[in-house]
Amino acid sequence: MAVDADSMVPEPPSGRIVRRDRRVRLGDVSPAGRLRLDALVRYLQDVATDDSRDVGLTPGRQWVVRSTRLHVHELPVYEDMVWLATWCGGVGSHYAQRRTSIRGDRAWIDAATLWVQVDEASMRPARVDDRFRELYAEAAQGVTVSARLAHHDPSPQAVAAAAPWPLRFTDFDALAHVNNAIAWVVVEELLAERRGLRPPMWASVEHRAPIERDDVVRLAVTDHEAGVDAWLLNVAGAVLVSAEVRHTSAAGGQPTRT
Repeated sequence: MAVDADSMVPEPPSGRIVRRDRRVRLGDVSPAGRLRLDALVRYLQDVATDDSRDVGLTPGRQWVVRSTRLHVHELPVYEDMVWLATWCGGVGSHYAQRRTSIRGDRAWIDAATLWVQVDEASMRPARVDDRFRELYAEAAQGVTVSARLAHHDPSPQAVAAAAPWPLRFTDFDALAHVNNAIAWVVVEELLAERRGLRPPMWASVEHRAPIERDDVVRLAVTDHEAGVDAWLLNVAGAVLVSAEVRHTSAAGGQPTRT
């Protein structure tokens, strides 16, 4: 069975599922006390790293995020405990989907992240090997995922109105690229200026090209009735990262509890 990369496949009845708990700390929350989405995406990254480390995936291979979609019904607040469960939602030739559910007394979030496997020396896409499939095939239940990106490009008007987006030393990770969670800082800035755009909602970020240390980046934004779109652009106007945030009523229904 083939599904889109952002499909919220349910928790499998068998196969590898990794579970972790986490308390929402002060550095994770907005001034109002609710969990920020960039902090939430770091949680996703951490539990994925735990899983990969525990099974000892192939040395010399890295997994790089291509896209992340969040269905946010309710966000936890400062000092809340949350429980994360993560599993493989599907496998492609060079990529795999990781599904994660986040639950708690006030937490109800589902995430689907498409990761691309790359060779650490060349940073070029590498085929998913047999050992990965042996470890995760049972949880994936025969699902294959597409690497197709879904977001549209900005209009010429949005590009013309784009504003500088400064990069900070702390935005970069050990791969010398802007970490995928930093793109969600853009989403948080959009939410801060749009008080009516709150859960239940969904948000999606696609990473089209790595952002390097010397890049000059601009932010383009388009508002519309269903929500807001944003793009990080290089000096030539090419899209590096794109984001969409939608009211759930305009985004295909409610998240599903698992």
